[in-house]
Amino acid sequence: MVAIAMDKFMSVLRMFVRTVLPAAVGLGLLVAVIAWLSGAFTDKIEPGRADVDRPTLGDRPTDVVHEINKDYIEEAVGTLKAASRTEVSARVLADIKSINVSAGDLVAAGDVLIQLDSDEMEARVQQAEQALLAATASRKQAAVDFERAAELLKRKVGTQSDFDARKAQLDVATAKESQARQAIDEAKIILAYTTITAPKAGRVVDRLAEPGDTARPGQPLLVIYDAASLRLEAPVLEKLAVNLKVGDRLQVQIDALNRTVEAVVDQIVPQADAPSRSFLVKATLPRTDDLYEGMFGRLLIPAGVRRHLCLARNAIQEIGQLEFVNVVRDDETLERRMIRTGRLGVPGRVEVLSGVKAGERVVLRTRETNQLESASQDTSP
Repeated sequence: MVAIAMDKFMSVLRMFVRTVLPAAVGLGLLVAVIAWLSGAFTDKIEPGRADVDRPTLGDRPTDVVHEINKDYIEEAVGTLKAASRTEVSARVLADIKSINVSAGDLVAAGDVLIQLDSDEMEARVQQAEQALLAATASRKQAAVDFERAAELLKRKVGTQSDFDARKAQLDVATAKESQARQAIDEAKIILAYTTITAPKAGRVVDRLAEPGDTARPGQPLLVIYDAASLRLEAPVLEKLAVNLKVGDRLQVQIDALNRTVEAVVDQIVPQADAPSRSFLVKATLPRTDDLYEGMFGRLLIPAGVRRHLCLARNAIQEIGQLEFVNVVRDDETLERRMIRTGRLGVPGRVEVLSGVKAGERVVLRTRETNQLESASQDTSP
């Protein structure tokens, strides 16, 4: 019995060694590692401010952080578009004989743009003229017959029915003559349609056909816009648009020309776009030869006045994407602080969003300071 009990005990002991003991050892090691990472086996440093040797100001120049009021400007990105845009098309079906303009050309009202093949229309005019000659001859003959019938009836030689017939023939001949005259006018109008002229002055921005193509009524052949009607169309946030009105003068920044021009608010579409919560504002631009439809522009909208801190640009040290300044403490020692800057202000100064307070002094960086820092960076491992 003792031997059997010993065998069971050894079996349980071996099972414990194989299963429970490795898990217990692993858990113990994990706890030890966590304790080591949390600093349980290292000496603690009491909280407080440590005394270190700080650099002093010396004779280096300084500048004061200013708090200023500045007009705040919001930007609305838009596109230059022409208020007056004309698509030139033909009114008759004919082959294109010649096109006298190309994209970019300036045209005046009445300039000949396109000449269509007019042989068929000229033939129609000649046919109408010949038909008028025949109708005139018929009318003259009918008039002579009517006068003869009237004279015979007056002498009581002719009959009333013959007189009425001659009068009806004269009326029909007169109507046919008038119809022939109108046919000539119509044929000449259609002939005039073969010469396409500019409806107004402007610039050709697109040429959609070439000589030899067939012009169809309503199919655009040229696109012309009036440079005097050029305006910037931009979606403006509703909080800004509600303060604008027609006639307001705003500045427009044209990035491609690096130039700012004055624009006049011409139209505010009275319906907000739900997804963007904005109104479409259209501002007329001055007519210049270097502004074209489709260019990119920024509408500069006054959005009130705000207070912000202003700092000299040459007080900032840039290390990668981080920016630092040396702040002068009350005891003339220097404290390095990381700051975050915003927009550029007047030349040489920049807006500061965080890191310094109004009235604090900062050290200005001189050329010798920059050279010393560059040398220390070059010799650093």
